[in-house]
Amino acid sequence: MALRIPDGFTSLPTADAWRRIALTLLLALAAAGLCVWLGTPVPWMIGPLVVTSLLSLAGVPVASWVPLRNTGQWVIGAALGLYFTPEVGRLVAGLWWAIALAIAWALLLGVGFGAWLQRVHAGRIAGLAPAQVGSTMFFAGAIGAASEMTLISERHGARTDLVAAAHSLRLLLVTLTIPFALQAWGVHGLDLSLAGVQTVRPLGLAALAAATLAGVAVMLRLDRANPWFIGSLVVAMVLTLSGQTWSALPDWLTAAAQLVIGVSLGVRFTPAFLHTAPRWLISVALATGFMMAVSAVFGWGMARLTGLHLATLVLGTAPGGIAEMAITAKVLQLGVPVVTAFQVCRLVAVLVLVEPLYRWRIRATKN
Repeated sequence: MALRIPDGFTSLPTADAWRRIALTLLLALAAAGLCVWLGTPVPWMIGPLVVTSLLSLAGVPVASWVPLRNTGQWVIGAALGLYFTPEVGRLVAGLWWAIALAIAWALLLGVGFGAWLQRVHAGRIAGLAPAQVGSTMFFAGAIGAASEMTLISERHGARTDLVAAAHSLRLLLVTLTIPFALQAWGVHGLDLSLAGVQTVRPLGLAALAAATLAGVAVMLRLDRANPWFIGSLVVAMVLTLSGQTWSALPDWLTAAAQLVIGVSLGVRFTPAFLHTAPRWLISVALATGFMMAVSAVFGWGMARLTGLHLATLVLGTAPGGIAEMAITAKVLQLGVPVVTAFQVCRLVAVLVLVEPLYRWRIRATKN
């Protein structure tokens, strides 16, 4: 049975669904408030993520709504784009070689993760031909573009429930682990001199909303990955790089965006998720811990080469999701433009290169 990932509704919710959505948001708001009071890192995303995932695993009918998640990604994309001042743009452009190395690292890490999964689980998954086992392990191991990897894996006969479970668990563990590790380390505030646009102007905010929404529409039209996030980010980035400072985003708006993104991640973890394959989930969890550790070492090496702070490179090279790592960088002020650039470029590279890499691997195996 395929893993059900109820991250929203594709049509207008029913009255019962509206109640579930409203209750989920209220619980998420309470959890975020508790995390703010406790002083946890990234409270507006981690609080909703934790409470929603725990309730969902317990069988409580929590719910996310796709338009809310999309709106959250739209807001976060615009907020991150406002950091790309001309000065920051020159800094990031000078790091092209480091970004290329990070992309190569992510691809190598993904291939290694997939190979390890195949070594552990080959012969243990009933009902799959050898080619299906190979595609399942390969796309489950890819770092980044979780939804897209699940869709691509389906075209190659993979068990999409295992692929989706691997990506969901990896994102959860990275999102929960790295912010707490950075808080324990005591690093924050590296971006105070590069904060980009800081003043909220109502007319400018309306113009920014219209422009970024147009960017989203273009990405949707082109059928690109993460259109709400990438479309908004690109437009806000281009405007800021060109010296346009129309408006900052209100803090309450970015907090609300983090909340709905946290909820959309949390509802993935249903009781069916736990029953997918316990051995599979344990192996993914162990591998994710290892990948975070070796990626931190890689980030340390990149920090030595670039002269940037280690915390920035840890987030830029972490095997997590682009929105989650960029939000962490924004909240803790840890090199937002660099982290965003590294994560966005990795996403694009994974989308472009992983499937051809898989086909090359199949041909090499046959030969």
